[in-house]
Amino acid sequence: MLLTSALLSASSQAQTPAKSGKELFEKRCGGCHALDRDKEGPRLGGVYGRTAASVSTFLYSDGLQKAKFNWTEEKLDKWLTDPDKLVADNDMTFHVESADERRQIIAFLKQQSGK
Repeated sequence: MLLTSALLSASSQAQTPAKSGKELFEKRCGGCHALDRDKEGPRLGGVYGRTAASVSTFLYSDGLQKAKFNWTEEKLDKWLTDPDKLVADNDMTFHVESADERRQIIAFLKQQSGK
């Protein structure tokens, strides 16, 4: 019984970042982004591993259209820390100061991308 309790606790902790990431995504990103549709920003479902500026239904900034990379944990972290440092001439003015919040949002986006 003690082992079952420990396993359930570990399983719950393993799921916490994605759950917290979902809540943070909705709170921090949801005003401009959705997973399944474009809003003011492009849809972010499947963003992890996707080529930058590749959602055909969204009109990206000149800077992102010229970007030649895939969205990885490192790129997403840099983007959420300071979009202008990663890609000059972009339209995103928002950033996430907390490294822990960035990590949780990225874990959620990665999970939503099936990675």
